[in-house]
Amino acid sequence: MCLAIPVKVIEVGADDTAIVDLGGVKKEISLALLADVQVGDYVILHVGYALTRLDPEEAEKTLALFAELNQTGLAAA
Repeated sequence: MCLAIPVKVIEVGADDTAIVDLGGVKKEISLALLADVQVGDYVILHVGYALTRLDPEEAEKTLALFAELNQTGLAAA
């Protein structure tokens, strides 16, 4: 099984890289597959690569669902 998750870009770096916020964890990712990503954008992250931009409202809904699953303990099942 593979998992792609929405993350928020908090810093755009050199060489097609960015720093994203992954539930409070900061992670460097590759933007090599996307153009014109800006701070504040949400992207779908898979195996360290941003695959596509995501509508901010949809990203927030998905992140809220993940947080709810985590609180109920269903995410570990």
